[in-house]
Amino acid sequence: MSASQEGQVRFGRRTVVAAVGAAGVAAALTACGGSKDSDGAQAVQPAAGGAVLTRTADIPEGGGVVFGDQGVVVTQPKAGEFKAFSSKCTHQGCAVKGVADNAINCPCHGSTFDATTGEVTGGPATQPLPAVSIQVAGDSITLA
Repeated sequence: MSASQEGQVRFGRRTVVAAVGAAGVAAALTACGGSKDSDGAQAVQPAAGGAVLTRTADIPEGGGVVFGDQGVVVTQPKAGEFKAFSSKCTHQGCAVKGVADNAINCPCHGSTFDATTGEVTGGPATQPLPAVSIQVAGDSITLA
């Protein structure tokens, strides 16, 4: 390979590496940062309203269910009281995985959130889970 060809190969590789690196950074910022609204809170864009998520009987009292495809966690802190929040942890954007003993748990770094209010009960997260509007009609829970 001549000196001029070698320079071209290196330049091509650098370009590819830089492009891949930039794409990775963009993906990481999207996954971890997301967009913020005017007061700096994490913006939430749940699934379209009216979509039936589940039946009320499927949400355990003192627990909840994560609906990953819709980006929502639905809880039942007390009998007949249903709440919904974004399932995206406000620390680094991981999906919360479980709800037990009225706490929403993030498996990535151990953050916990109150199942009634979405407020942080254990860090490293410092912002609450944003509330998501739901409607309970009969035995169905739908996105509002």
